[in-house]
Amino acid sequence: VGPYVVVTPSETRRKQLQQSKFSFAKKELDDLEQWKKEHRPGPIMLVPQRLGGNKSEAQVRQNQQMILMQSKYQKKCKREEYVKAKKAVEEAEILKKKAIQREKAERLEVKKRQEEMQRREMLLEDQKYKTNELLNRLDVGLPKSDSCQIANPGPESTAW
Repeated sequence: VGPYVVVTPSETRRKQLQQSKFSFAKKELDDLEQWKKEHRPGPIMLVPQRLGGNKSEAQVRQNQQMILMQSKYQKKCKREEYVKAKKAVEEAEILKKKAIQREKAERLEVKKRQEEMQRREMLLEDQKYKTNELLNRLDVGLPKSDSCQIANPGPESTAW
């Protein structure tokens, strides 16, 4: 880094700057005080009037009591209405869910019935097929009805 020069402060110049700062601040404060004095609000002039006094204190208190009781009752009614509405919404949701479940159960029941019918039809077909097969085997194994065959009683046959 290169060389640098330090300038010594001028004491007179420093004092002059400080005095000018203080005088400027003092002038500002004086101006503010002057402005406050000029813009001070004047006295308030109200036309005298009678406030309240039409009813006795007991009547006013009774009226306040009635208003308080009515507001409590209204709050209670609003709360009850809110609870009823909430219950109605919940009930509607429950009914909707029940209807959906009922539909599912009905579809499942129809599907089970169809499967049962298909199973029975297949069983009947299989039964007919097996019966026909058995009858065909028996027909093949039996002798013709026009020829007469006499069984040879031999030593192998035993009487039961």
